[in-house]
Amino acid sequence: MRTFAVLSLIALSSCSMLGAGPTTAVAELIDNSSRAVGSATLTQTDAGVKIVLDLKGAPPGTHALHIHNNGLCHAGEAKQFDSAGPHFNPYGKKHGLEHPDGPHAGDLPNFEVKPDGSAHVEVLAKLVTLEDLAPNSLLKTGGTCLMVHMSPDDNKTDPTGNAGTRWACGMIVKK
Repeated sequence: MRTFAVLSLIALSSCSMLGAGPTTAVAELIDNSSRAVGSATLTQTDAGVKIVLDLKGAPPGTHALHIHNNGLCHAGEAKQFDSAGPHFNPYGKKHGLEHPDGPHAGDLPNFEVKPDGSAHVEVLAKLVTLEDLAPNSLLKTGGTCLMVHMSPDDNKTDPTGNAGTRWACGMIVKK
């Protein structure tokens, strides 16, 4: 009987390990009028966090995408989404994917919005994780958020890359 109980526990734990899958998070993006404008799924991979973002109603053209330091997206602030804080930068680097002393962990590539206002973006954020308690975790105490800016990032000017006004924000929440 004891052997059966032990074997049953091993089988159950094996099943739960197989179904665990990668850690995921989501971000529901709003504009400064609190209108829903998109969503993102973030998935932990061996190489970093894969971000899949879909937007609607965005101004056409090239836009910057960043991860910001606070998990707050207060619409209607005088300085749009100021509550989100600066870019996520747990290692104290300079801003920009092309900066010799960078980048911030939250610096991501620019992306294009189509003339109809839609965008589908897939990017790998190699300097962040969804692992709890890691210094570069997007699920840290106080949270983080995904931010879309009105302009492209120049990828070298510290601290913001001249990315312009913050257009949409979404708090990153573990799924």
